[in-house]
Amino acid sequence: MATSGTTDFNLEIDEIIEEALERAGIGGARTGYHLRSARRSLNILLSEWGNRGIHLWKVKLATVPLVLGQAEYNYANDSSNFPNDINDVLEAYVRNNTTATAPVDTTLSKIDRSTYASLPNKLSQGTPSQYYVQRTTSPSVFLYITPGSSFSGSNYQLKFYYLARIEDVGAYTNTADVVYRFIPCLTSGLAYYLSIKHSPEKTEQLRLFYEDELQRALTEDGQRTSVFISPQTFYGDGV
Repeated sequence: MATSGTTDFNLEIDEIIEEALERAGIGGARTGYHLRSARRSLNILLSEWGNRGIHLWKVKLATVPLVLGQAEYNYANDSSNFPNDINDVLEAYVRNNTTATAPVDTTLSKIDRSTYASLPNKLSQGTPSQYYVQRTTSPSVFLYITPGSSFSGSNYQLKFYYLARIEDVGAYTNTADVVYRFIPCLTSGLAYYLSIKHSPEKTEQLRLFYEDELQRALTEDGQRTSVFISPQTFYGDGV
């Protein structure tokens, strides 16, 4: 039997809203208020997903030139290279790109605010080895130590993988900024949110359905890597 031969199924925002309204039992004539209310709830739902762990489809790599003696890097001081959609920085390293065909990367260790605050001279210069992420509305990355004269300029870069914010819903004809495997829980989540406002008798049932679908999606949204387990070996008297 013939199949479609396509794998590009997606839903526009208005279709997601229509499906969610049906699940929440909101039938009949729908007004502009219903649409605006649903779009607002959908944006809130996507914001809440920022508290649900790391979504792999939103992990991006940024490259920012290192500046002599500069500790703080953010969108305000380099809007050309520093991204403006950062939720958190996951991993970072500095690259010596003097030889373009053989770049040398040095891993940076992530430290917390207290550790960074305890550093005596935050403007010491040399080869950076640590970084601290200030997670404000416009996040900054602080390097320690700051780039020295032998590790700054166009051939030296701060590179980091960061978790980007999920894009706003926008126009009703847009598609949501999620991968296909999250469309089911996105729809059921919106139905749950709408039921709180319009059909509270369905809320608990829709919440359980949503949490179940979301958990399956989050479990699937992982990296499959090889795991090696080595036995612990003892010699002599347990040495």
